Amino acid sequence: MQAISFLSKKELLKRAKSFYFSLGVEDGASSLCRWNFQYGLAKIHYAQEQLGKDPLATFISTPDETISRNKIRWQNGYGYGGKLTWGDAHDPLIFIDTKPNACGMLVGGLDELPEPSEIIQNINKIIQKEVYIDDIKIQWDFKKGNHFIDVFEIEEKFNDSMRFPNFMFVIHGSAPELRQKNEKGIGIYYDQSPELRQICKKIDTPFGPILYLDGTDAKDFMKYFNYVKWYAAEKRKKAAEMLFGKIQVVSNPMHQGLINFGEILLGAQHISDDPKKLFPVALRSDLPMYLITALPNLTTKQIENLGFEHRAKKNGVYEQLTHFNVIPHGGGYYLPHVNRVTDVLEFDGTRYFVCEQENEEAIMIFSDVRETQFSYRGKKIVNKVEDLNLGKIELKLKPKFVLKI
Repeated sequence: MQAISFLSKKELLKRAKSFYFSLGVEDGASSLCRWNFQYGLAKIHYAQEQLGKDPLATFISTPDETISRNKIRWQNGYGYGGKLTWGDAHDPLIFIDTKPNACGMLVGGLDELPEPSEIIQNINKIIQKEVYIDDIKIQWDFKKGNHFIDVFEIEEKFNDSMRFPNFMFVIHGSAPELRQKNEKGIGIYYDQSPELRQICKKIDTPFGPILYLDGTDAKDFMKYFNYVKWYAAEKRKKAAEMLFGKIQVVSNPMHQGLINFGEILLGAQHISDDPKKLFPVALRSDLPMYLITALPNLTTKQIENLGFEHRAKKNGVYEQLTHFNVIPHGGGYYLPHVNRVTDVLEFDGTRYFVCEQENEEAIMIFSDVRETQFSYRGKKIVNKVEDLNLGKIELKLKPKFVLKI
């Protein structure tokens, strides 16, 4: 394989672009994701070669590909909605600046529809209590970002063999209490844990530094991250029980975090071996939510139909596509005023995205995507899941109320 460290920045970005395989919809947020990820992939490729590995990191997006509103993750060159692969599942190497956090969604079943006032009362009681899981005090994140509580009624069943209560709810959350060093481990966010930052190794690339862990440090981090993943899932379950009482856990998957040493989910859900396992796809709050069973993907036929086959084989990453096995977890952020990215300007290490707006005579230039107006996408994401044959809808849930405290 030809060395890439001697390529120009423009050539490195062009090469990185060929390792991005998009299943997304065509809108401004998906365009931003694709442009920004060129930088993240180019950084990883450069680092891989410096580490004596083949520079073949690949990102395959889900239909909800979009921006990341985590400022540091975005600045590091990553978007949201898909799976990033950089190596072998058993090779202890983790690019830590992807910022895995074990965020996920719990879907639970209820026999009766609760009153919103009752849930609000319970939330206020919970926030004032000291609650522990495995001797770690819970930090409730009901008020954080896009973390929410939705209550639904089953509107339509597409599989009569599956039986569920009439009402369901969704709790979205992670484990911020474990991002810094604590008695269980070193922390998962290098920008919040000085101890983690200290053991990170750094490679300077033409697009800025990239941080990684390898060897024993990577193994220790993976062990700790798996604990965080367990804790976050238990925390969502604990919150559900304290809010609603007796519940039936329908689904509780992670959508942001490490699958193994060489793969990370960025706002997407990894298919399990159980073909009957249900996964939530949550859209805008005024629209239905869907529970789907996933189908193995991508098949050779899907890859051919998407026009990926030649490029994937040429790049030596065809197997990464056949082992994708990922579905979206929601609609993804939608930027109503942005049509597409037309260029990226770089000044002093900062990227400025030049975007075409609805009014084509006007352009918008920004670096921090958090400063842009956003909403959430709707049914077209579920439609694309069906069109691509990534999954099968089992339940359609009608929203009854949403609590964003």
